[in-house]
Amino acid sequence: MIRRRAPLGRGIWGWMFFDWAAQPFFTVVTTFIFGPYFVSRMAPNPADGQAAWGYAIAVAGLFIAVLSPVLGSIADQTGGRKPWIAGFAVLQIVSMSLLWFAAPGSPLLPVLLFFSLASVASEFSIVFNDSMMPRLLAEREVGRVSNLAWGLGYVGGMIVLIFVVIFIAGSPATGKTILGLHPLFGLDPAKGEDARIVGPLAAIWYLLFILPMFVFTPDAERGLPVRKAVGKGLRELAATLREVRQKSGLFRFLVARMIYQDGVNALLVLGGAFAAQMFGWTITEIGLYGIILNVVAIFGCFAASRLDQRLGSKSIVILALFFLSAATLGMISTGPGYALFGLIDLGMARSGALFGTMAEKAYILFGLLVGLAFGPVQASSRSWLARSVSAGEAGRYFGIYALAGRATSFAAPLAVAGLTQFSGSPRLGMAAIVLFLAGGLALLLPVPYPAAKPGK
Repeated sequence: MIRRRAPLGRGIWGWMFFDWAAQPFFTVVTTFIFGPYFVSRMAPNPADGQAAWGYAIAVAGLFIAVLSPVLGSIADQTGGRKPWIAGFAVLQIVSMSLLWFAAPGSPLLPVLLFFSLASVASEFSIVFNDSMMPRLLAEREVGRVSNLAWGLGYVGGMIVLIFVVIFIAGSPATGKTILGLHPLFGLDPAKGEDARIVGPLAAIWYLLFILPMFVFTPDAERGLPVRKAVGKGLRELAATLREVRQKSGLFRFLVARMIYQDGVNALLVLGGAFAAQMFGWTITEIGLYGIILNVVAIFGCFAASRLDQRLGSKSIVILALFFLSAATLGMISTGPGYALFGLIDLGMARSGALFGTMAEKAYILFGLLVGLAFGPVQASSRSWLARSVSAGEAGRYFGIYALAGRATSFAAPLAVAGLTQFSGSPRLGMAAIVLFLAGGLALLLPVPYPAAKPGK
């Protein structure tokens, strides 16, 4: 007998559209357009640029780690999540818009400050949005909807990325886009305007598409006033931190995620910049690479949405971490003219097309594994926790979940930045990511599923 799935109501679709609204910040600002632009064109050299970008991510991660569980616990007491999301949305939109002023030769510190503020605001909003899941969804639907929402986010990010690559990103030498057109809005690629505009574009996208969540998705009932909620929320957080130590499965899950998510975060924010400096890719090539990865990521999330129901979230997370570890090793083993640390000679012959060398094509193949896995590893981790806690404790546990994802999130970027700066080799710096992915995977294997019984 085939069980029919219940149709998703507009409240669920509104909640899912949060991922659609939020993803372009990560796609075009953090990973594929603005980040590589900062590393390759704003900084004095690629090694210093990768180090500075890594330090900015580390500082933002430290703030997120410290404050996420506090805010999550307070939100459980105030009840509603939407006011918090709205407040942080304002901060994120303003910060992204100010990235327009990141012209070549301008001071790096203000740019890193705006980026870090946008990152912090984005992650805090995600904590409150994720904590709605146990109240909105039946347990059997959590994994499917979580992966569908993540996939929807990648669709949104890809649409913005395609728009930038086709109509905005131009060659600094010719001033033309990939279609031979002048960039829209009279943007000048020689001044980096085609990369700088993605901050305001992502801000406008976020402002427009976060609205369905505010309009259609029901919020929790109002609880305590903020002043009283702060005191009670802090006491609840202290109790929760003691409580989670007694839930051995949940505690091991959070520790494992703390380690592997560090590696995932570092790979997402530094992978595009690494490729840009290694192969000398233009914004157009980086954007096309991002489009390829996002197409695969959409397929990965939609496939995982079905497999999560059949195999469980744990199986999806383990498989994804294996893929990510193998892919990262493959990427750092590939360079101009070779793959697998020189065991395979690919030659230096270049065709006239984009990604003209065999080494670049090999790098893209490894990138496909990343695209396939980095959505499901995060979406199914989210649903694993949602299956392990009750709706009444979701805010504080998703705050701790964000803490686990960010408590040492400075560690992987710091390791990458430090090794890169010490050795002068971006390749050696990126190798640190493998240790975080493989270490988290090893710790995750014995964790039960669900990690704990909800509410117990």
